[in-house]
Amino acid sequence: MALSVFSFCLFAFVPTLLAAPPNDACDLPQSLQREITTKYPNAKLVTLLDLREDDKRFFQKSHGDACPGLVKVDYYGDRQPTWALSLISGDGAKEKAELVVAHQVGNDWRIASLETAKLSVPVVWSQGPGHYRDVYGQKQIRATSPIIVFGEYGGWIILYSWTGKTTDKIWLID
Repeated sequence: MALSVFSFCLFAFVPTLLAAPPNDACDLPQSLQREITTKYPNAKLVTLLDLREDDKRFFQKSHGDACPGLVKVDYYGDRQPTWALSLISGDGAKEKAELVVAHQVGNDWRIASLETAKLSVPVVWSQGPGHYRDVYGQKQIRATSPIIVFGEYGGWIILYSWTGKTTDKIWLID
């Protein structure tokens, strides 16, 4: 009988124990991870642990289990793997955040910095194409591909759109 119980437990639980762990929302493709580590050796991707409790709740309410420092987005409209990253580095008064876009072309990653902010832990997400107006009502963007949103809750939020030749941006909250 003991052998039967042991066999049942082995059959029932071993597959669960041996199954691959769930993907972490903040995991980058390995080739991109190598590029980011090389280009930004002192930076780290923003995770839920980096956010204040209120900011964590706001982010999770809107984005569920997504990573606050990483979003896959067809920013250039070419359907090639593209990621927007919110990276933080430094300590205290030297702390900074940077919005980076990594676009895979063939086997290479083209990495561009879109924004740098001081003393901040901003999050990043994407929204679909559409018509967007700035907080001041003075500038509009008609995005034909998905856009990137980068900002700090309770502070500032900036929208970035690819025009086909360059990045255009507007402030949604200032």
